[in-house]
Amino acid sequence: MRVVTTVPQDDLRNTAAVARQAEAAGFDGLITLENRHDPFLAHAVAALATERIELGTAVAIAFPRSPMVVANACWDLQVASRGRFVLGLGPQIRPHNEKRFSVPWSAPAPRMRDYVNALRAIWTAWEKGTKLDYRGTHYTFTLMTPNFVPPSRGFRMVPITLAAVGEHTLRLAGELADGVRLHSFCTRRYLEEAVLPRLHEGLARNNRSRSQLEITGGGFIATGPDVASVARAVEFVRMRVAFYGSTPAYWPVLELHGLGDLARKLNAMSKQGQWTEMTAVIPDDVVHLFAAVGTHQEIAGVVAQRFGGLVDTIYASANSAMQSDLPPDVLQDIHKLPTAFTGYVTPW
Repeated sequence: MRVVTTVPQDDLRNTAAVARQAEAAGFDGLITLENRHDPFLAHAVAALATERIELGTAVAIAFPRSPMVVANACWDLQVASRGRFVLGLGPQIRPHNEKRFSVPWSAPAPRMRDYVNALRAIWTAWEKGTKLDYRGTHYTFTLMTPNFVPPSRGFRMVPITLAAVGEHTLRLAGELADGVRLHSFCTRRYLEEAVLPRLHEGLARNNRSRSQLEITGGGFIATGPDVASVARAVEFVRMRVAFYGSTPAYWPVLELHGLGDLARKLNAMSKQGQWTEMTAVIPDDVVHLFAAVGTHQEIAGVVAQRFGGLVDTIYASANSAMQSDLPPDVLQDIHKLPTAFTGYVTPW
């Protein structure tokens, strides 16, 4: 099983040192988020500071950016990292697209299909020197003069992973993407009964095997060197579960466990601005549904119970404010857990 962690984005002067430390410790990948900061810039720094570790966005918001703009950024990061960059894309929800980014909204799964196909068409034209002639439902790219074609450096096509929550995006990820990035608001039972079946339906549509799709995430990790640090991590997870549980889009996870009343209570409290009080109503057993909880000495075994046989890669930190300090020997123990994914299968 692979383990990835976050890299600082709030001050790029701190990025290089943390990236080098993560690589030396044995992490498999560094990820960036698109919350308060741009998801691509930190990877430019990390690419030059490291030699082995994978770099990826988890995720960049797709629709506010033209695929051509994203294609250029990814190409340059792939060159700078010498082939280690992986693009993670997500649609975000309608209010953020319309009111935060001021872009029109449409059904996300069909549009994301078009987006991914457009990216691959652009990269193929650049790499192979062929005419760019992509005509999709949402995107059309037919102009590419030689002056605007970046030179080929012979690296693999950038793998594309997709954030997926609903059944349509899960199927799309299985059918089209190199990997899927699952939301942390997820339980093992939900993975087994709702997520994996939809991914396998998508794989079957394109005659793909499970070994060709990397499954990342699907839960929280609450760990630390001692009981007190684990307790602090658990409280952070409790807060996140309360926050996500108040949102109707995530209620199917709670409903599966007979927790619909809790979901509606959280929603009502959120509308009253009772954010602190919301956290207090999440019992310990619900926290443990969503997280692998244990000290560094225990966590590899707990990860095996919580994620084993279902996912290939886990996030070692809940967000950049909880930068993981997993020691190398713990990472090695997690690395020993078997997974289905055998590697990205990309052109060239």
